[in-house]
Amino acid sequence: MNTYKIAVLAGDGIGPEVMEQALRVLDALEKKHGFATERTACFVGGAGIDNCGKALPAETLAACEAADAILFGSVGGPKWDSLPPDERPERGALLPLRKHFSLYANLRPGICLPELVEASPIKTALIPNGFDILCVRELTGGMYFGEPKFYGERDGEIVGIDTLVYKKSEVERIARVAFEAARGRSKKLCSVDKANVLASSVMWREVMNSISAEYPEVELTHMYVDNAAMQLVRHPGQFDVLVTENTFGDILTDEMAIVCGSLGMLPSASLCEGADSFFGLYEPSGGSAPDIAGKGIANPIAQILSMGMMLRYTCRETAAADDVDRAVRAVIAAGYRTADLATGAAGEIRVGTAGMGDAIIAAL
Repeated sequence: MNTYKIAVLAGDGIGPEVMEQALRVLDALEKKHGFATERTACFVGGAGIDNCGKALPAETLAACEAADAILFGSVGGPKWDSLPPDERPERGALLPLRKHFSLYANLRPGICLPELVEASPIKTALIPNGFDILCVRELTGGMYFGEPKFYGERDGEIVGIDTLVYKKSEVERIARVAFEAARGRSKKLCSVDKANVLASSVMWREVMNSISAEYPEVELTHMYVDNAAMQLVRHPGQFDVLVTENTFGDILTDEMAIVCGSLGMLPSASLCEGADSFFGLYEPSGGSAPDIAGKGIANPIAQILSMGMMLRYTCRETAAADDVDRAVRAVIAAGYRTADLATGAAGEIRVGTAGMGDAIIAAL
């Protein structure tokens, strides 16, 4: 029996609630498919600050280093907004984890199922059958990590400085991930940049064109980020695989989530290459949603699908990962809806966080 070590970092807000459902589904999958996980629960984010004094406690980092994968919830909330920027949950936990483990490749699938087109803010006529987009986001470069970075007083005035910097090798690395993904799908790749303004984007586009020669079967196109943001709401079905830098990817994938119907539906995988498998951090694309925390109404699907991506990319338990995807599609097709997905249509079955977990386990 294969056994995988998982660091479970539920975090803040709705994180613990949706994580509980993901672990329940994981329990069912272990029994069905004959593998096991050793799970270490750790504080992170605001919970790390409250219990250990830091957003990323040393013991949490150590547990992650000893694990095969990190299953992450969500961090942050108004409670910690008064802290200095570097000590807040998001910058104090998530960004250091990405940098520490070189989690450079972020995969965010944006799938609008046909049954959920009414939940999308896009007119149904524009997406009658839904759509399926994969966004490949570079995760360890750009403004979030560039130096110098400064906030303070200079020449008698408060200033803030962030530096957008990319190395050619960083762009080449993420380009190959995107081309490989496109080759396995519809062989269409759209690279998103701002090459009409930014020097880093000029280099980005040149590298993408260069790597394109290695993948002659993949059609490469380019789009400025402002146009891409518009096209995602105008005609999302035109895209198959998108690749973009860190900041643009952060914004576009959140937009993509809403276009799909809800942030509660989108998982993500942040990967670094290993010898035989990928170490990764797996998390929902949404935030901690403190306004609904503790109410039992949060949608756990993104967390459950993130767990499924962990099984696929790190554990290589492909049959179990396929089961997760099928079960989620089955419950959506059967009409189960958490509050974020409900439209009031006939046949909807309104459920809370635990109810959705129950339905997915039953569908397995």
